[in-house]
Amino acid sequence: QVQLVESGGDLVQPGGSLRLSCAASGSIVSIDGIGWYRQASGKQRELVAKISRGGNTNYATSVKGRFTISRDNAKNTVYLQMNSLKPEDTAVYYCNAVAGPGSYWGQGTQVTVSS
Repeated sequence: QVQLVESGGDLVQPGGSLRLSCAASGSIVSIDGIGWYRQASGKQRELVAKISRGGNTNYATSVKGRFTISRDNAKNTVYLQMNSLKPEDTAVYYCNAVAGPGSYWGQGTQVTVSS
């Protein structure tokens, strides 16, 4: 079992920045990779960025060059640095961990980009 807790969501103006955090606990050693997903109102959940156990990263085309995923192994935490935010980035952001056959989700954190 893996538990995930997201934080850092907020209301920010267009062009602003936020850093989201995903703190993991439980069977940390079994985690193969962690991803950030988002779900805007009325839309399907989509992958934003992910980082593998080996440190490889992947990004959605819409966020490349603006968002950066990173991790601090000592703190069991994965971050999503979001810069140059746009209104279309508004969504609930979720952290997901894949560990063997299991897939675990956090409760989500709201990001609203608006003037």
